[in-house]
Amino acid sequence: MKKNGYADTTIKATGKRLRHLQKHSNLKDPEDVKGYIANKQCSNAYKETLIETYNLLKKSINQTWQKPFYKRNDKLPKIPTEEKINMLISNARTRMALFLSMSKDLGTRPIELTWLKTKDIDLEKGTVNITSAKHCVGRTLKLKTNTLQMLKAYINKKDLNLNDRIFPTTSQNICEYYRILRNRLAKKLKEPAIQTIRLYDFRHWFATTEYHKTKDLLHVKKLLGHKDLRTTLRYTQLLDTLPNDQYHCKTANNIKEATNLIENGFQYVTDIDGAKLFRKPK
Repeated sequence: MKKNGYADTTIKATGKRLRHLQKHSNLKDPEDVKGYIANKQCSNAYKETLIETYNLLKKSINQTWQKPFYKRNDKLPKIPTEEKINMLISNARTRMALFLSMSKDLGTRPIELTWLKTKDIDLEKGTVNITSAKHCVGRTLKLKTNTLQMLKAYINKKDLNLNDRIFPTTSQNICEYYRILRNRLAKKLKEPAIQTIRLYDFRHWFATTEYHKTKDLLHVKKLLGHKDLRTTLRYTQLLDTLPNDQYHCKTANNIKEATNLIENGFQYVTDIDGAKLFRKPK
């Protein structure tokens, strides 16, 4: 797999799945492997993944087999509310809080943030140059003011150099830390719904709310780094999962206040009694 250009994370995940198959079936007997997968209580998507894992093994030893086909049942993710996302951020420790806040602002995949280096960030403008995963397009995104302040404090505290990674760990480790945080918070607040929020749902929330605000599919496609517009179209189907059009409203009396509101996602509506009125969806 390494010789054929597979990412280290993919190789590691494949090894894990292969060890799982080895534990529960005879890898030398394709029919035994097929029988185990067929009877396993899991989604068709995971069964398909296990089949592809075993197929890689057979290819590596130049053997053929009758590969079964499992049709994935497409299921749209449930978009968390901003309130619950903010609860997760506020209850996390410093590094995880920063990671989650950046995920919320940028809509990146978890692995993309683990690749991020200090030199990829303009700490004056708050812009971040993202190296895209999954053969997507690189892009430049902007942090909100609060997240940028968190990032600056973190970089100073850790005394990071330009070539240092902001989060020197793997996406698997980050996901594991996140699940511990999420499950602990769900138990503490007695809110089982929090336990269903995946780390990847921060990206879904970002994309769906951005489309909800702009109705500009090409704009969202660019922010997500998608090459194919059909991938982005998926997020138009998620609008029904958002709350009804309810808004937070703010007023601005000068340029500084208006700039701060815009940076925090508020949109200009109109002028009333000499003040500018802004809103953003709840």
